[in-house]
Amino acid sequence: MVDNPLNSLSTEAHSEWVRLRTLINLRWLAIVGQSGAVLFASIQLGLVLDIGLTILAIGSAIVFNIASTLIYPKNKRLSERETMLTLLFDLSQLVFLLFLTGGLNNPFALLILVPVTISATALRLKSTVFLGLLAIFLISVVANYYVPLQSQTGEVLRMPYLFVSGFWIALIIGVIFLASYAWRITSETHSMSQALIATQMALSREQKLTDLGGVVAAAAHELGTPLATIMLVSSELLEELGDHPDLKDDAQLIRDQADRCRDILRDMGRTGKDDMLVHHAPLSEVVREAAEPHQERGKKIWFKIAGRQSKLTPQPLIHRHPEIVHGLRNLIQNAVDFSKANVWIDVMWTADTITVVVADDGPGYPADLIGRIGDPFVRKRRVEKAQGQRPGYEGMGLGLFIAKTLLERSCAEITFANGSDPFLHLEEIPQRSGAIVEVIWPRDLIEIDASLAHGPLGLNTPFKI
Repeated sequence: MVDNPLNSLSTEAHSEWVRLRTLINLRWLAIVGQSGAVLFASIQLGLVLDIGLTILAIGSAIVFNIASTLIYPKNKRLSERETMLTLLFDLSQLVFLLFLTGGLNNPFALLILVPVTISATALRLKSTVFLGLLAIFLISVVANYYVPLQSQTGEVLRMPYLFVSGFWIALIIGVIFLASYAWRITSETHSMSQALIATQMALSREQKLTDLGGVVAAAAHELGTPLATIMLVSSELLEELGDHPDLKDDAQLIRDQADRCRDILRDMGRTGKDDMLVHHAPLSEVVREAAEPHQERGKKIWFKIAGRQSKLTPQPLIHRHPEIVHGLRNLIQNAVDFSKANVWIDVMWTADTITVVVADDGPGYPADLIGRIGDPFVRKRRVEKAQGQRPGYEGMGLGLFIAKTLLERSCAEITFANGSDPFLHLEEIPQRSGAIVEVIWPRDLIEIDASLAHGPLGLNTPFKI
């Protein structure tokens, strides 16, 4: 099985997302802040600091920045390893500076959270865990070993042990919580962006197929009249050339080829969809069109058209948007893939709403994942591998995500559920025991005006390619 490129992107996490120039600018900001804090503490507050080692610590960051600027181009993007080493340098430099300036008695110890948080948003989990554990270790070191802060009178400035211990615990919790939170949010954002790309690709493919079908339909429509003329003339020639066998054979050949052209165009244009005539269609026909590719896959698809038929609520004519067709098609495909033998599609409408329900007799959605159905990269429905369904398939939840996204773009509200309780006895399990998807549209948002449906269609316009 060929690897899914979207899956590869998600496993590579955010490699080579970070620009070196961004980290350099942040480090210059840190250098200015560190230098200002040291000068203020020495001159204004009169604290005794080891100026030589302090300048060495800040100077190392300056040298690192200058070297990075001179060696690498401005558009350099760091790899996973390079980003981790850069953040490791920043973490070590900050901890060394804290060691020289009072350890956790220095309120700026809070900044030790910054490299870990950046790692959580830019690196993979293992790199973030490594930096997080190292930060916790270094925090613990400077909590016990540091150069005390002293005033010019020799007084040692030290917080009570209880406060230092509380600050140490708070920093450790901060490292764990902020790193976990940032990593989780970034991972979900990344997964969502990849899934949206897949959705756009699917919709673009559906639109291209629609356009291609429309071109064929237009060609069949435009060529219908000349082909009919050729067939008529060739038929008359066949009657008049009875005494000329050679010419009669040529006329018969012309008629046969005209018939062949008609059949080819009919087959190719059968799925043409951009003709003005099919910009809208009855609701049931749109649903049947969505299900058509899956009707010959060995599963029985049952349709139930159960709207409240009356003069006030006739079957609606709806816009035949690619989002609706492709979204419903994905839901039906998912039901067919996991059903045992039957899939039910109920089409209903009232004066206010249009509802399509897709149900199957398969195992249904896993109870622990049903709240996340429709999110991207939610893996596997229950026992699909054990039952041998979808061989070689690794479900990422993209099919349902694409369907949900496309249908919601058409103003639909989608609900996922199971048809039975997993703890029922065998004789208590209903026929529709599998997954159930309910799609509801406000009728006025996808229905077309009846006067427009029965009015003149206008000319077929050429495609914009």
